[in-house]
This record gives sequence, structure tokens and C-alpha cells, in this order.
Amino acid sequence: MRRSRLSLVAAAMLSLAGPCLAQTAAPVDLRILAINDFHGYLRPPPGGIRITDPEDRTKKIVVPAGGSERMATLVKQLREGHKNNIFVAAGDLIGASPFLSAMFHDEPTIESLSMMGLAISSVGNHEFDEGKDELLRMQNGGCNPVDKCQGPHPFTGAKFRYLAASTIEKATGTTLFPPYEIKEFDGIPVAFIGLTLKNTPNLVSPVGVANLEFRDEAETVNALVPELKARGVEAIVVLIHEGGFPTGDYNECPGISGPIVDIVKKFDRAVDIVVSGHTHQAYVCEIDGRLVTSADKYGTLVTAIDVQLDPRTRDVISAKAANTIVRVATTAKDPEQSALLEAYDRLAAPLANRPAGAVMETLSRTPNEAGESSLGDIVADAQLAATAAAATGGAVIAFTNPGGVRTDIVRREDGAVTYADIFASQPFRNQLVTMTLTGRQLKEMLEQQWTDPKRARVLQVSKGFAYAWDAAKPDGDRIIAERMWLEGKPIDPAANYRVTVNNYLAEGGDGFTVFTQGTAQRFGVYDVDALFAYFKDNSPVGPTAGQRIQRIN
Repeated sequence: MRRSRLSLVAAAMLSLAGPCLAQTAAPVDLRILAINDFHGYLRPPPGGIRITDPEDRTKKIVVPAGGSERMATLVKQLREGHKNNIFVAAGDLIGASPFLSAMFHDEPTIESLSMMGLAISSVGNHEFDEGKDELLRMQNGGCNPVDKCQGPHPFTGAKFRYLAASTIEKATGTTLFPPYEIKEFDGIPVAFIGLTLKNTPNLVSPVGVANLEFRDEAETVNALVPELKARGVEAIVVLIHEGGFPTGDYNECPGISGPIVDIVKKFDRAVDIVVSGHTHQAYVCEIDGRLVTSADKYGTLVTAIDVQLDPRTRDVISAKAANTIVRVATTAKDPEQSALLEAYDRLAAPLANRPAGAVMETLSRTPNEAGESSLGDIVADAQLAATAAAATGGAVIAFTNPGGVRTDIVRREDGAVTYADIFASQPFRNQLVTMTLTGRQLKEMLEQQWTDPKRARVLQVSKGFAYAWDAAKPDGDRIIAERMWLEGKPIDPAANYRVTVNNYLAEGGDGFTVFTQGTAQRFGVYDVDALFAYFKDNSPVGPTAGQRIQRIN
């Protein structure tokens, strides 16, 4: 009896002490490693990363950075000593990729990141560059339906899981990929929600996403919170392919603007951490009391987010982050990654190394105040040259979208340019389309450059055509009709003009719906092949005189 009474007393004391013991239990540590906007840069990007000079904060310096070989090494180093860790991404891992990845439809990048141990990624807009079905192949594996199996071994698909909470298949009403994934760390569940930006249909070929709906980012996340809580989840991380524009260095955030600010403020308070992307910026911010990060672009940074989880509430106690540069000079190459790249190199090198010609100086894609760039001029000229003959389309004007010109053509010491350099600047392999538009339609189309008030898309134009726009005028009235010229003559609103664009624009991409009204369409060569031929015929190529686009006010 006495022993029984003592047992009951002891049990009661333990039950009273239980909550106290749980409250004082050590937090569970979790390290989240994150990247975004890798874009198939298996080798370090030419521009590295531009950061504040630590010796003189009034200046900027360029640090050679990036490449999958060194990123894999850094990821391993950042995992060390952290029992609980996970490697995640915020989209645009593929698409707009350099030659080595793009030639094989980005299979090398999917394999590379899988080998690194990437676990989860949200879907970015560039994941849809080749359409929904090709993205599903990236996840599930198999041969490309057109080019078949080109790689050194069978493509088995991603070992990581794509998430797409806001991307809905219209026919079924279900998400294209799972909306979230729950991972447990020492028994504590953590949910990772993945989603792309609502504006995706205006950034990719309409044909590739014709049967998909892209819902509001914040509304999508908030609708999932009750479901996650019902599953016992309190810690929530959002991987979103949308971002902002900071004012500080790569580990700072003295000020940030852009879509991500409003989106985070609309998130349910249950959201603890946001990994962002899309804007190709580097920052570590606090927005509305939540940690928000971004790791630049092209694999130049890896974000390490250190999280403490409460064993009792299973929620986030604290979270802090730091971006680490993938330094070329001091980071060793991962042998497994090197072997993968070498296997693809052996197949790609004969085509990649073909001489294209030469440049007199670097051709930059950076636009001036009017929106014109030296490389944009050259690309448009190349497309006009490829379609000007009556037999190839009879074009008199060519336009190309600035987002399709992906990287500078950098002058090396000898000035030589290869096919791989050309491909890097025009990696989408879009087919040229020549069509007939009236002068009135040309003006209407040029007004559509400001369809998205947050992000003007000033088209690059070919030689012989020029126009002026007034920044002080309202949308729909910025193009000065009497200052639209072709070979020195005013554009006649009633006359017909043969115009060349890529098939992305021809399908209404970037909001240029007027191009879908073009008649007598004729399909031509691919944009990259037009630029390659232009270099072969016109090298050495230098910047044009510019001033094809004039900005007033």
C-alpha cells in the first residue's frame, strides 16, 4: 500500500514537472542551405559577383565565383557539423542556360544538383521555357521527344522534388507538382512550400503554359496554413520564385523594394522564413518580422540559414542567415562534379568550340537610359540579316526582347568568339518568325513595352529603324508617332511592313499581344544560328552607333 502510494505521488510529481522539463529542453538546430536562379551555370559565370570592397566601402569589386564543382564543395563544407540540414532552392535552376547545359536540355544541371544533395526546389518561370511536358521530364526522366537521348548516360530525372503550390492544371484543378513537403528534424516537422510568381504567363511562351493557371502567391500560402497546422506543423518555410531589389551588400538589407515586400507582408503569421529569387539579387533581410533571403544568381552564393526549433511548440525560435561566396580562387573542385562535366564536355566540345568570329570590344547587354544596348542592337541586326531576303521573309525591321539577350559577349585577349559564346547570349533557341504588320500596329506594339508598369520591356531594334518615346506621357501614349522612322522615312500608319521577331514574341510573350495579329507568317532559322552567321559574315564585330531609340524627358 505504502509503495503504491509513493508511486502515485512520484507519478504526479513527474506529470507536473513534465511541461517544465519540456520548456527547458535544448532547442533543435537546423541548417537550411539555399540557392536560386542557377540557370545552368555549371561553370563560373564570366562576371563573377560584384560586391562592396571590404578595404574601401565606397568602391565595388568583382570576385570570380560560381560553378557546380566549387559549389558542391562549399555545400559539403557548410553541412559539416550540422546533424540536421537540408539543401533547397527557389527556382530557375534551369532555362536561359549556357551551352554546356542547354545543348542537353539542361539534363547536366539536373544531374549536378541531384549529386549535390538538393532536396527541394520551387518552380521558377524559366523552368517552363520548354513547356510543361519538358519540365515534367526534368522531374521524372527519359529522353527528349525531339532530340532523343544525347547525353553520356540515360537521364533518370531529378533526385530532388519540385514543388508548385500556385501552379494549377486547369483540366484537373490540381497542382502540377506537390504544393509542399514536410521534413522531420529530431521529430519536429518543418513544412517547405514551393511556388513561382503569379506573373509567369507573361514571362514565358504562352503555348508552354496554355493549360496552367498561376494563382496569387500570398493567397496560396495562406490557404495551406490550416492544412499544415492540422498535420502538426508549426515551422513553415516558403521557397518563392519572386524577389526584391536591395540597396546594400550581399549580406545586408538597409532597404529593399519590389514585389517580395508586399507578398511577405500578406503572408499568414505562421510563415517563419522566406527563401526568394527571380530578381538576381543578393540579400539577407527582415521583412515584417520574417527572415527573407536571396543568393544572387548563377551559383555565385550559397545561403546558410541557421534555425532553432522549440521541441515543445515545434515552432521556430530564431533564424539567422549568411550568404557565402562560392570563391573560385580558394574553393577546391569536387571530383564527382568534375567527372560529370567532363563527360558532357566530350560530347559538346566539337560544336561549342567552333569559331564564330571576333569582337573589337565587349558587347554589353546593359541598356542605356532609353533602353537600348549594344548587344541588343547586334542581335536585332543579325535577325534582320537572316530574314531580309525575299526568299527568307523579306523583313525590313527586326525586334528582339531584352530578356532574351542573356549575357554579354565578353572580349577575350585575342578577341575570338566561339559558338558557345554566341549561345550563352541567345540560349533559348527560339525560331525566327517574319510577319506583316501595319504602321499603326507597330505603334500599338511599341506602346506595349510598358504593359507591366513595374518592369518596362524595351525591345531592341534593327538598323534602319528608329523611334522616340516620351517618359512623361501616360501608358498607351508614349511613342511619338511622327518620330517613328524607317530608312529616314516616317512610318505610314496605313502601310504594311515585314517584321521579324522570335517565336516567343510571335506568340505574345512579354505581353506583346500585337505580334499575334501579324499576317503572312514565315518561319526561319533559330535566333542563335542567325547571330552565329552574322558573326561569321561581319567579324570583327563592334558596338553600333546606337541612338536607334530616343528617350524624351
